[in-house]
Amino acid sequence: MKMKSVKIKICGLKTLADIEIVNRYQPDYIGFVFAHTRRFVTDEQAFDMSRVLDSRIQAAGVFVNEPLEHVAALCDRGVINVVQLHGEESEAYVRELKRRTDATVIKAVRVQSAEQVFRQMSQAADYMLYDTYRKGEPGGTGERFSLGILQESLRRMKENGQTVKPYFLAGGLDCGNVGSVLEQMECFAVDVSTGVETDGVKDEAKIRQFIEHVRQLSGCEL
Repeated sequence: MKMKSVKIKICGLKTLADIEIVNRYQPDYIGFVFAHTRRFVTDEQAFDMSRVLDSRIQAAGVFVNEPLEHVAALCDRGVINVVQLHGEESEAYVRELKRRTDATVIKAVRVQSAEQVFRQMSQAADYMLYDTYRKGEPGGTGERFSLGILQESLRRMKENGQTVKPYFLAGGLDCGNVGSVLEQMECFAVDVSTGVETDGVKDEAKIRQFIEHVRQLSGCEL
């Protein structure tokens, strides 16, 4: 079954070898993680990778409660052109970031309940991202969450006349389950990290298979 065209984001890139892989297979977005997780990269590592990233691929920086000045500096330097916020950043923070930069802003919510997702919908961000909740982890757990919770929250938003922002869907996606997920959800993009790794390292075959599979499902040319 052909589905609506879905964008693809490969997150958690750490090496120049990772960049070479994505340059070959052309996802729409990649992600550099500046939060202190196992995929953390320094500003200079991200700068070096951004210099050789294909210009057709958008680079997102993943942050958790980061000082706005640091985020804006990375945007101004051209390291990233998308900001992905995984902390408790306020609407005022998002608005000020958009005032100071030209970056696209994605606000992440770690799904726990329909009410919580409803309450944390950002009006200031350009996109939402829905990920799995695990205490103490900002994301990238490789675990799924209940799509029913998100479906219920989105239904409630529509019933209340609230605009449903286009969203990225993350959390335990891989080549084996993304087709089923896309049959159930009308997301703007899918976001994968663990699902295209082997022993914590980005796996070229898995990246290629994931990208080809999603694009075949959504009727895009490979």
